[in-house]
Amino acid sequence: QVQLVESGGGLVQAGGSLRLSCAASGRTFSTYAMGWFRQAPGKERELVAAISRSGDTTYYADSVKGRFTISRDNAKNTVYLQMNALKPEDTAVYYCAANSLVVSRRAGEYDYWGQGTQVTVST
Repeated sequence: QVQLVESGGGLVQAGGSLRLSCAASGRTFSTYAMGWFRQAPGKERELVAAISRSGDTTYYADSVKGRFTISRDNAKNTVYLQMNALKPEDTAVYYCAANSLVVSRRAGEYDYWGQGTQVTVST
């Protein structure tokens, strides 16, 4: 079993940056593909970015391409989401998730989820 703990959320002005971190417990972090999802009030949870076990494959939502970067450090059991040029529409609770099979865009294919961290972007 994997436990995931997100950090790094907060309040930032539009155009600013934040870096989210997700620390995973256990010794098998490198065997999981990882994803960042977000959910805004009244909206469905959506994929933001995903990364394969080795980090050589990444997916991004069209809305964040060129602004967000997902990365991982398997030695530190941590996945990151660097968010630049933030917009008010990026406001949401951000969740990291682990997938024991393959990197995926589908939330339903992720086995473990963190509790989420709030990101609020003001105008």
